[in-house]
Amino acid sequence: MTPPLRSSALDRRQFLIAGLAGSAAALSGCATPLMRGQTPEAEALAEVKQLDLVGDSTRPYGLNWLKLESVALVTNLPNTGSDPPPGDSRERLKAEMMTHQIREADKILASPTTSLVICTAYLPPGVQKGDTFDVQIRVPHRSETSSLRGGWLMQTRLRQIAMLGGSVHSGSIDGLAQGDLTVDAVFDGTADKVLETRARVLGGGVSAISRPLGLAIAKDGASVRMSTLIGAAINNRFHTFEAGVKKGVAVPKRDNYIELAVSPRYKHNLARYLRVIRNIIVRESPVERVERLQLLEKKLQEPATAPLAALQLEALGSEGIPALKTGIAASDPEVRFYSAEALAYLDQSEAATALGQAARDEAAFRWHALTALASMTHVSALDALNELLHAASVETRYGAFRALRTRNAADPATKGELLEQQFRYHVIPTTGEPLVHVARSRRPEIVIFGHEQRIKPPKFLFAGREIMVTALENGEIKVGRFQAGQDTKYETCSTELDKVIRTIVKLGGGYADVIQCLQEAKQAGCLEARLAVEALPKPNRKFYRDDDPLPEAPPDEGEAGPAGGAVAQASAEAPVGEVRQAATPSPEFFADGLETAKSRERAPLESKSTPGQGYVAPEYNQPKPGFFDRLNPLAKPKPNVE
Repeated sequence: MTPPLRSSALDRRQFLIAGLAGSAAALSGCATPLMRGQTPEAEALAEVKQLDLVGDSTRPYGLNWLKLESVALVTNLPNTGSDPPPGDSRERLKAEMMTHQIREADKILASPTTSLVICTAYLPPGVQKGDTFDVQIRVPHRSETSSLRGGWLMQTRLRQIAMLGGSVHSGSIDGLAQGDLTVDAVFDGTADKVLETRARVLGGGVSAISRPLGLAIAKDGASVRMSTLIGAAINNRFHTFEAGVKKGVAVPKRDNYIELAVSPRYKHNLARYLRVIRNIIVRESPVERVERLQLLEKKLQEPATAPLAALQLEALGSEGIPALKTGIAASDPEVRFYSAEALAYLDQSEAATALGQAARDEAAFRWHALTALASMTHVSALDALNELLHAASVETRYGAFRALRTRNAADPATKGELLEQQFRYHVIPTTGEPLVHVARSRRPEIVIFGHEQRIKPPKFLFAGREIMVTALENGEIKVGRFQAGQDTKYETCSTELDKVIRTIVKLGGGYADVIQCLQEAKQAGCLEARLAVEALPKPNRKFYRDDDPLPEAPPDEGEAGPAGGAVAQASAEAPVGEVRQAATPSPEFFADGLETAKSRERAPLESKSTPGQGYVAPEYNQPKPGFFDRLNPLAKPKPNVE
């Protein structure tokens, strides 16, 4: 009988212990340290209690522009080149030529049809291997080259170059470049001697590397558990597909670093992508999330807090959509815009109409609205962009065209054609004012808005040094090419602008030649259509509310702020005249990489924010001076900032 008594006593003791433990759990909760204090999960939770948003303990990594340089050779010059003077640049070019098995380098360099040049390029954040970029070309300050017009850049290898310890050090090959040069004087329509020795190879660079994007965790919070928890929170919101398999975008690499793949919808707006990720909550209960949703919905209705509220609702994903849809119906234009922008990155059809209206009517929102429309896959975005092709604003029309090309380059409406392997050419039907647009970045491209545009028969127009356009007595156009030692070639065509351009290209004219002809036709009054060069939406424009005093003269749509800046707006709660940055960062979609570099700005690196906010004003680092900048005594000194 003893075993049963012992068993009964043991059962009673176990029941009593279980009851006490249950009471303790009921009083202190299932996550009490009494019950889970020795587990790794509890230790991680204790760290998270001090953390609200991902951005409270992380900062973006990889948003800088990477500067590449090389010494290169330009050929095919019409005797405007020169023999480079002795020096380091000449020796470096000769060494580079030897690696390409080019013999008699000195003889080639001495030819007036060649010139030594300095190439500069910038790899943007998130660039992938095989992506193209623009390359800037200039002659050294002691060069006797008078013009680079008509030149061809021989293939050159682009590297990071620095002076360390009194000697030149170069990195591995990060890019390759070659192609036709378009001198800056062509775009400006001048004969400036300096601009004749500066040029671009549009889209002539090809990246040889893929640049990672990530988050760096602050030293005081870095741990394997923290890195894992943050990565899991991000992956609950964002994912990509690799070989058809769904994968999270965040990969914790170390205790203080998380590598990020780019979600396809944010490919052209990396700054926003990082901003949204940094507004993700690391961990919260269902009750806390409901309470936060209610609070964000209220904040969204206030213009002063709407930008950040919209970003945080976007960070919630599908759970934030209902609140954002209430915001898009608000009467305030700021609330409507920020709600619509967030909904666009969630690919909600309701965003398209509001963003189309913002792009058409408000210059301060145009840059962002068009980028958001380009990110959408819903057919409503296609309809909104097509409507903007008829807008009165030149930059809105071309911005909509570029957005359409980005959404689907194979779309027959905007696909265009490659004229004789020289440049992309598009004719877009429109009910708006006739327009001819010339691109200065990304790729050589001419877009004609309006079918059957015509030019008045000119006395004469030049398309480069060898092609002349004149009028015939019967009202048609004669295009002739004059080459030394060869018979002159003639072609006739109608006065239709499309036919004139095609005839120039047929006779061997290139991108720069057609641009020169268009500019001369405009100056002579033969071209009635508006002619625009790189008319793109601009950042840094101010948004004035109805209760704010307007400036003496509203800013013209062509007025530009520093590339890569943020939209500025006047807050309803801000003092009169105060301008604050919106919580919406400027996307890279319309940014000219070379102009961004010239303005000495880099993509924003966000410092640690105030706990619970997750947003701070961006800080800009400046690129280090390149080796060839240091060789030029006329170049302005550039600060060395990491």
